[in-house]
Amino acid sequence: MTATATTDWQSWQASWDRQQEWYMPDREERFRVMLDTVEAVAGPTPRVLDLACGTGSISDRLLRRLPGAASTCVDIDPALLTIARGHFAGDGRVTFVEADLTAPAWTERLPHPSYDAVVTATALHWLDTEPLRRLYGDLAGLVREGGVFLNADHMGDDRAPRIDAALQALHTRRKEQQRRQGALDWADWWDAVARDPSLADAAARRFALLGDPRQPAPEAGRRDRPTLTRWHVETLLEQGFGEARQVWCSASDALVAALR
Repeated sequence: MTATATTDWQSWQASWDRQQEWYMPDREERFRVMLDTVEAVAGPTPRVLDLACGTGSISDRLLRRLPGAASTCVDIDPALLTIARGHFAGDGRVTFVEADLTAPAWTERLPHPSYDAVVTATALHWLDTEPLRRLYGDLAGLVREGGVFLNADHMGDDRAPRIDAALQALHTRRKEQQRRQGALDWADWWDAVARDPSLADAAARRFALLGDPRQPAPEAGRRDRPTLTRWHVETLLEQGFGEARQVWCSASDALVAALR
């Protein structure tokens, strides 16, 4: 069954946010710093590429904060894009592109040759080192001179392991308590998507294309993925950005900004 006009897409978008916040309770803070940087560098009416946009969480916050902005939302996941399209239905500021970021010519599918800002969150950690390196090179060609790329993701700093361990233990205890109170995890959320008649077809296509997220990922698919913030900073500079640095971090995650 296909999506219907009566589907509450805003509720689906909100449920995605809640599920992600169970893993990342400081998620809104990283978005705030991300959008501070976009506004500081690109002004109040930026043209933004929302990379691996998911359900559109970043674009939702971008357009509420900067109503004059425009966003191109790119993802490969049919289910998440279905929710995003429903959430932004009728909003002419948002354009959608279905594309594989590891494909050689993915940028040719975009409606614009350059962007004031490219933003992404909790997505590129799925890419191995060399595909991610190539993607950073692609982005150096998409961000206009003086524009900015921002990546908030699972990036660490190995210089303070005891501090990280203590914070992670606290986070784990809080997650366990929230789980007992009914918080949905990744697998639970996707199970709800698969059971919804409006999303079942898109979910089935997603599972066939990217695997069933309700099942444990095979270990072989997790090899060779960079985990340190400094790798991202150094690689962005190598791939053509003029400057790059961390602008926010938690014990397990960081936000890196790179300027063209």
